Amino acid sequence: MAEIIQKDGTWVFDGDTLRLTPGRDKNVSLLRRELGELSVPLVALAGISFEQGKKSGRLRLRLRDGADPLLHATGGRLTEPHDPYQLTVDTDRYGVAEYFTDEVRNALLLDQVPSGPVDAYLLPGPAVPLSVSAGDGVASFDGERVRLEWKWQAEDAKSAAGPRTLPLTDIVAVEWQPTVGLENGHLRFTVRAAPSKVPPKYDPNAVELWGFKKDPLMALVAAAVQARLPHPAAAPAAPESAGPAEETPAAAPAAEDDHDALLRRLRELGDLHRSGVLTDEEFTLAKQAVLKRM
Repeated sequence: MAEIIQKDGTWVFDGDTLRLTPGRDKNVSLLRRELGELSVPLVALAGISFEQGKKSGRLRLRLRDGADPLLHATGGRLTEPHDPYQLTVDTDRYGVAEYFTDEVRNALLLDQVPSGPVDAYLLPGPAVPLSVSAGDGVASFDGERVRLEWKWQAEDAKSAAGPRTLPLTDIVAVEWQPTVGLENGHLRFTVRAAPSKVPPKYDPNAVELWGFKKDPLMALVAAAVQARLPHPAAAPAAPESAGPAEETPAAAPAAEDDHDALLRRLRELGDLHRSGVLTDEEFTLAKQAVLKRM
């Protein structure tokens, strides 16, 4: 097991899962504190890096595209303080951070985790129910419907229409945009058969954000909804006419392919051991795991 404890948070890796717990330091963002501990399976990772600096370093996790509904809903627009996949490291813990990085990289190598995109979410997204008040409204989500309520600052086009309830089955997309410079941000829901092109300020299916402290929390609502929508890269459902008779002939070749893959893996482990990448102990453990699968 590898572990690194910092004021910014604690990361623990047990060989299969990384547990990311935000710290209690006052500089830890509100979004990370509200998100709480994350359990990231190894198969969701595309890589890890450690960057050293004069005053502090930074551990960064790179997730596979499509693995996390939070990253998908925010479109990579979470700024550094709010990114749960970064950890600030003090200079006296650089050695621990490098060891942690090596442990995760070795596990990715041994398990042959691909770095490409996935067609299903590998993280569950924020827990529900949740409710966030920011900008000109309050957005709530209970897992089945979104409710939008307006503050007194909302435009008449919204407040006159009253609160909005959007069943999850009517939502086809969700978008979170942070405030950038003089441009306001927003949380917007695209509703089936009623897409809106009006600015978020007047859109009854959008909350406008003004750059205040709680704005990033709207990303949690976006992620919770996104986690329950069809994955954008998911393959279409197979036709109902496809029966067991069509699947049976593929069973035997699949087993042969798997056996050949395990043999190739043994040869790769041997090469890694001879080149010094794997220690004797790591090679023995990895080889035993492959032999058990055979």
